Amino acid sequence: MDNGAVTNLQPDEYPVFSQAEMTLRRRRVEVAMSEHQIDHLIVYGSNRSGTAVQWMTGWPVTREAALVRTRDERDALFLQFYNHVPNAERLASECDVSWGGASTIQSVIEEVSRRGGGRVGLIGPMGYKDHARVEAGFQATVDLDSTYTRLRLVKSSEEMEWMRRGSELSDRAIMAIRTHAHPGTDERELGAIVEAAYLPEGGTNHIHYFGVTSMEAPDRCVPSQWPSTRKLQPGDALTTEISASWWGYPGQVLRTMTVSSEPTTLYRELHDVAEAAFDAVCAVIRDGATSRDVVEAAGLIGDAGFTIYDDLVHGFGGGYLDPVIGRSLRMGGPEPDTVFQAGMTVVVQPNVTTIDSKAGVQTGGLVAVTTSGVETLQRSPRGLWHLD
Repeated sequence: MDNGAVTNLQPDEYPVFSQAEMTLRRRRVEVAMSEHQIDHLIVYGSNRSGTAVQWMTGWPVTREAALVRTRDERDALFLQFYNHVPNAERLASECDVSWGGASTIQSVIEEVSRRGGGRVGLIGPMGYKDHARVEAGFQATVDLDSTYTRLRLVKSSEEMEWMRRGSELSDRAIMAIRTHAHPGTDERELGAIVEAAYLPEGGTNHIHYFGVTSMEAPDRCVPSQWPSTRKLQPGDALTTEISASWWGYPGQVLRTMTVSSEPTTLYRELHDVAEAAFDAVCAVIRDGATSRDVVEAAGLIGDAGFTIYDDLVHGFGGGYLDPVIGRSLRMGGPEPDTVFQAGMTVVVQPNVTTIDSKAGVQTGGLVAVTTSGVETLQRSPRGLWHLD
């Protein structure tokens, strides 16, 4: 599972991006601020949600974090809780890091006012009460969430290196299931197996979803987000969706496994169609390809008498990104009008299911878009796996 050379990922205490990379990000953000005639930018995150704070500062959000950015001034980062400040000072070394006080948003409002006020851009999952307070404090606010998302679609060379590291850790996790899971292992234990594979390497959990059902009497077609006490039994199918993250840069690998038995005819057919769909979709994705190209390539799923439940393709790395493709295949809805660009990272994940949604399989993983096709970032073996 050699994903290529991955260098300079863990200097000193924590992995960091180069000064050149962070300067480039700042310039791109400030260009967007100028385009929207923004004087100041407030970037918000809470409860480990809100990728923009980490992308701009290096600090992964914990309880709450809010960044104030103004051209030609040093960034100010405000945190809850007080005891999180020392760690943030190490990770967000290019910012002035402060405790947010009794109200982080009030501290932010006061900082923006001290800097002169004016038009304020907003990024991140800010609650409605805090949003209303910001709006009341300044002459105008501008939602820049979609602008930020567009900045994350194409990865820099350094970001791509971190995506490869997240992919490698995700592969470690899925291979650990193949090695250590067996009849009698329950879904909670599967999570422990997964996390043990990457925690010692500095990885963190992004998601690990499992779906366990009898192949003879299936009752689920897609993995569940919360693990149950259901134990693996001979004759089961196990579907998985695994993402280990390297400091905000996750991989994603999806595999289906049978437990102590050969696949039934239905599950073999489902998986054969899923594998064919993965190959067909990857064959058309390249710089300049469109969402319509992907939908046409995946038409073989419907031709085989099956459908999908999950999205077929979605951007990844910095959020659940465009293009999100597959709505027309499962419900006849519109697809995004997206053109792929070299440097995008997307998950191709054919979740092929029966029409009644009782049986389904998962396969696929993270790929990088290039000028001539895709680079597969997940290196764990493909195919329908067997657990003894």
